[in-house]
Amino acid sequence: MKNKLLLITLLFVSLLQAQDQKKSYSFSLKEAISHAIQNNYSAINANRDIEAAKQKKWETTAMGLPQINGSVSYQNAFRLQRSVIGFGGVPVELVMGEYNTMDSKISLSQLIFDGSYLVGLQSAKTYLQISENSKIKTAKELKEIVVNSYGNVLLADESTLILKKNKAILEKTLFDTQEIYKNGLIEEENVEQLQINLARVNSSLENVQRQKEIARNMLKLLLGIDLNDDLALTDKLDVLTINNLDLALLKETFNATSNIDYQIGQNLVTSKELLLKLEKSKALPSLGATINYGSNTFASQFTIFNQSQKWNNYSNIGVGLNVPLFSSFGRSSRAQQAKIALEQAKTNLTQTEQNLRLQYEKSKSDYEYSIEQFGTSKSNLNLAERIETKQQIKFKEGLSSSFDLTKAQEQLYSAQQSYLQSMLDVINKRASLEKILNKN
Repeated sequence: MKNKLLLITLLFVSLLQAQDQKKSYSFSLKEAISHAIQNNYSAINANRDIEAAKQKKWETTAMGLPQINGSVSYQNAFRLQRSVIGFGGVPVELVMGEYNTMDSKISLSQLIFDGSYLVGLQSAKTYLQISENSKIKTAKELKEIVVNSYGNVLLADESTLILKKNKAILEKTLFDTQEIYKNGLIEEENVEQLQINLARVNSSLENVQRQKEIARNMLKLLLGIDLNDDLALTDKLDVLTINNLDLALLKETFNATSNIDYQIGQNLVTSKELLLKLEKSKALPSLGATINYGSNTFASQFTIFNQSQKWNNYSNIGVGLNVPLFSSFGRSSRAQQAKIALEQAKTNLTQTEQNLRLQYEKSKSDYEYSIEQFGTSKSNLNLAERIETKQQIKFKEGLSSSFDLTKAQEQLYSAQQSYLQSMLDVINKRASLEKILNKN
């Protein structure tokens, strides 16, 4: 019994600790975008890519700076090499070297000229630019995705409220109809028709509630927060829609070169140009210098660390020149391949520019159409509400059948969803247009 009480106590304490660790978040759309750009997993890795590119740039720079290396070596010859020489016609055997040999030295090397190194410095800078542009692209794509996901959560919330309202109205109508049927004033078909409609609404409500949870978790994932944490959205779908109605945006001038995809394409062209320069630079000579200073010692016994052991100092300085003479046209072949890759990159950049122009025209048209659809859906919703209200009155007065009422209700439900979707489309299509226009 005591063990059971102890187990229950431990479980209760664990539950309380888990609740304490659970966090709560509340975001407007703007706040959600800002939080995602800082905490989304892809955004975090994009920052790391920039840091890695900075380290790569310094690694390349350091190759042309002085390099200092030290070395210590010890060798034990357990059997010495012997040699025979003739001395007065008599062969004499000589022992070569000592049993114990030790050498220590320090070297300073400096690259004086290498065409590949100079190109490498430029490539490292371009690589950093590519990483920075990739981060910008990640942020812009993340903004659009967060807008879509935030809107999906709001859509699910609004759909849930509307379906619950429809369900409550339909349940009351069904109850009243059942009472009238019990009194024998209408046919059973009227009751059954309403029951079918109610079943459809219940099914839609259950599905929306499931989708709402999924949409909220997807938004949490984008925001970089734990799926178990609480998330509240402070913006409303209708308010966001009104704030995103901006006809002036349709008159913005499109400049493909300001788009991040074009800039990344330009980075790729630059990298291919540097690759071509690198292959050409391999035909240039390279020059380097080295300074060595060291000391060695030899002994028949292992007395190397004795204070009386004699060490022999030495030093030298050297200059090395490497001149490529003939590679059986291998360098020329690699240079031609790099030239072809450069032409391909330029062609891809032209294609990217044309694609961006096409995307702009489509995004502009989609946004303009979403605004038109919003106005149309709002008008249709008002009409559907009036029609459904009239059918409710006629049905209660016995002037219309449940079939007519159900048809009016289905038309209303469809108009409600179309109106909600039109609001979401205005928000999403504007986000797409702002992305292509390079708006922050």
